[in-house]
Amino acid sequence: MAHIITIGASIGGLPAAYEMRAVLDESHQVTVVSNTPLFHFVPSNPWVATGYRDKSQTSFEIGPYLNAKNIVFSSAGVDEILAEKNQVKLGDSQVLDYDYLIVATGPKLAFDEIEGLGPEGYTQSICTLDHAEKAQQAWQIFMRNPGPIVVGAVQGASCFGPAYEYVLMLSHILRQAKIRDQVPMTFVTAEPYIGHLGMGGVGDSKGLLESEFRQHDIQWITNAKVTDITEGAMQVEQVNDQGDVIKQHDLAFDYSMLLPAFKGVDCVANLGEDVVNARGFLKVDNLQRNPTYPNIYGVGVCIAIPPLDQTPVPVGAPKTGYMIESMASAAVQNIHACIEGKTPEKIATWNAICLADMGETGAAFVAMPQIPPRNTAWMKKGKWVKWAKVAYEKYFLYKVKTGSSEPIYEKKILKLLGVTKTK
Repeated sequence: MAHIITIGASIGGLPAAYEMRAVLDESHQVTVVSNTPLFHFVPSNPWVATGYRDKSQTSFEIGPYLNAKNIVFSSAGVDEILAEKNQVKLGDSQVLDYDYLIVATGPKLAFDEIEGLGPEGYTQSICTLDHAEKAQQAWQIFMRNPGPIVVGAVQGASCFGPAYEYVLMLSHILRQAKIRDQVPMTFVTAEPYIGHLGMGGVGDSKGLLESEFRQHDIQWITNAKVTDITEGAMQVEQVNDQGDVIKQHDLAFDYSMLLPAFKGVDCVANLGEDVVNARGFLKVDNLQRNPTYPNIYGVGVCIAIPPLDQTPVPVGAPKTGYMIESMASAAVQNIHACIEGKTPEKIATWNAICLADMGETGAAFVAMPQIPPRNTAWMKKGKWVKWAKVAYEKYFLYKVKTGSSEPIYEKKILKLLGVTKTK
């Protein structure tokens, strides 16, 4: 009998656990460990932060659904991975033995790297459900006494899409309330240009997003390094292509949301330099396996992916939802092959399909593969994208509640979007 433990119960961990349970017979044990009893759909956080969704619509207790599929669940979290012993030590001091470990923890949010950054400082975040709820509460207060807004993503960030979504949704809300004229808006980003997205751009993402910002009267600062944040004030250095500071910006704000850089969570980062990179992300090969410990697999934001290009201000590579599900499926199939005495050979596609709500409209981006040069770089804009994202949300929540092991088939999604896939 093999025991497979998945650390993490979100977009990567749950599909991996359900698919693993589906391919293995009952003689094998599947366990999921999370640091919370709740599942919440992370792509919905911008909606929660703007009041379009509430907690009950995007989250629920996951334990009963996992247990119904004969998957053991613990919300104690993992304090330590004892890789040489094939064990994990949980937050309640329980020690579990594993034959295979799937690490799908997501990131640690590096608010501490900039003074004043984050919900414990002076800016909001939409990285977690709790943060999104706090951002929404702060937004309601702001609406009663509006003023300047600063939104964006700081140096080292690797997740940019939600920042674009959020700033454009805020602008739409302000216009609907007929107070947009009272609110100067600035987008601050480490990206070398608007629409880079940590992916070197996708099609004409630069032109599309710059056009949206112009139409919404949103100013922007690229190649930006946030150096200090105090109550109502933000200091930003802007650099040139050589990384030399060319301008200092002192930005006043009454409301701000900045996405932080990510690091590996402690139990992963503490595995050592042979196992993780300098930021604490798990090293993996093209089969999702860690080279030092081949029975440890990595899925999602917690894995090490080098930046796609050299930028004047550090910018990370994003891991999007469809890509993460592809990683999870590859990890499961490769573990299943090992259990059956076969050679693992499944390689994740790592194609990026992104659906973004931009307030009045939406945009869909397809990058195949995510890392250029690409066979397909496609993008389209329209209100239909907003509804496509709602459909994806509902489908994923349905999958989680029913315990479906069916992956989100890339071909079906591309067909619905009207994308012709080029090999």
